[in-house]
Amino acid sequence: MTNSAEKRPKRSEIKKMIQEVFDNNPKKSFNYKQMSAAIGLNKKSGRQLVEVLLFEMMENGVLSEIAAGRFKMLSRGSHIIGVVDMTASGAAYIVPEDGGDDVFVSQTNLNSALHGDTVKVLQYARKRRRQPEGEVVEIIKRKRELFVGQIQLSANFAFLMADSRIINKDIFIPKDKLKGALNGQKAVARIIEWPASAKNPVGEIVDVLGDVGENNAEMHAILAEFNLPYTYPEEVNAAAEKISETISADEIKKRRDFRQVTTFTIDPADAKDFDDALSIRKLEDNLWEIGVHIADVTHFVEPDSIIDQEGYERATSVYLVDRVVPMLPERLSNFLCSLRPNEDKLCFSVVFNMDGNGIIKDSWVGRSIINSDKRFTYEDAQTIIETGEGDFAEELKIMNSIAVKLREARFKKGAIGFERVEVQFEIDSNGKPLGVKFKESKDSNKLIEEFMLSANKRVAELIGMNELEKNKKKEAKTFVYRIHDLPNADKLDTFTNFVRKFGLEASPQPKESVSQALNRVLAAVQGKKEQ
Repeated sequence: MTNSAEKRPKRSEIKKMIQEVFDNNPKKSFNYKQMSAAIGLNKKSGRQLVEVLLFEMMENGVLSEIAAGRFKMLSRGSHIIGVVDMTASGAAYIVPEDGGDDVFVSQTNLNSALHGDTVKVLQYARKRRRQPEGEVVEIIKRKRELFVGQIQLSANFAFLMADSRIINKDIFIPKDKLKGALNGQKAVARIIEWPASAKNPVGEIVDVLGDVGENNAEMHAILAEFNLPYTYPEEVNAAAEKISETISADEIKKRRDFRQVTTFTIDPADAKDFDDALSIRKLEDNLWEIGVHIADVTHFVEPDSIIDQEGYERATSVYLVDRVVPMLPERLSNFLCSLRPNEDKLCFSVVFNMDGNGIIKDSWVGRSIINSDKRFTYEDAQTIIETGEGDFAEELKIMNSIAVKLREARFKKGAIGFERVEVQFEIDSNGKPLGVKFKESKDSNKLIEEFMLSANKRVAELIGMNELEKNKKKEAKTFVYRIHDLPNADKLDTFTNFVRKFGLEASPQPKESVSQALNRVLAAVQGKKEQ
């Protein structure tokens, strides 16, 4: 019961209290006075609001009016579990996890649910020919609890004005939860509670990113906004620092030694880590030994170690305009596992014996040790390929010639030339953009691509064959095979009709496969505005 000195609960709270009374008395009916007494609202204004809410709940299909002004709970609609899909108006649709029609939930019935949250919804008794409606009765799992925004500081508290549009309320931050954040700064806040009676969620600052407009602060804000990591936990960095760079004689004995074989890396000019390398040497009978070497991370990262767990959570490196956020700590990604020139490095390698036409005569897969002779940029390697002059010009010429043959063979087997123009931004040391340029895939890029594809194919074949031989199965082991599915027939028809507007024909001609037809169209627009 409440007394006159107590503050009246908010509308949403009163509605919840009414619902609880009906839940506890499913066979009983109430008028507004009886309900007001049941929930302890005895003032006239409180009783009037109860009456309004009873009629509103009837309109929503929760209650039925069994007599004038007398209400009883309808047979309850079913509860569903689903994900919130917020609309621009602030209302939402709940997408059921087990299929079925989406359920509309008005903004007032969301009960603090946010976009992407998994929620439990009471679905109202469905009205004829109307969209299913309901209200959120439980938030099962928040999609996110961390939000990026700008601090708005007052004398005794602050608000974080979130950048994200999935939350339309500012986050209240008690003064003792500011973590030193200053007015106007970018920060990351965690929602710690959202009382039913509160308009705004309550949060705490977990990280201060810096001043608005400062490059690092803004880049970290972008990463945090998409729930991507931008720093490493101290304990992970500490574990990485303890990893020894020394390679023991016993370890070398376990590996095939390529340190005396011509080896180099080819990477973008701004690359900080070099995780793959190529090697080449002449064999007898006009054969070439081509090695594809990948940094052996497994030597340094123990399974289920703290570094392994962190890498598992991250899953991939993240590339932004001005930086890379590596999957593994910098000591590993940029030092221990970076195939820098003139340093002994541990690798996992796929090595081919092939002729000048790219015909593979033999191959080997296993652990190795290398010592790279040169770090090329793509531009450096391209210049040497075009001019025939520079470090390892003969080796690059031979490898490029073989790569061209490998590419031709792939296309004869049905590969499609997915050529995409890549945009690269030129920025200064402060992150300010200076210009934009388009990166063109040239021979040096394609050289790396062809040998990497050959290595990937060989590993897939090896795993598949081993599994077949071991278990005598007709199907190879489930694996990440890089195989494109056949084009969707409907999309192919749409594409064919589209390119006809440019005087092109994408339908396969006699004795022409779908991939050949697509390559023909791509070749026809190469270098033209239609491309």
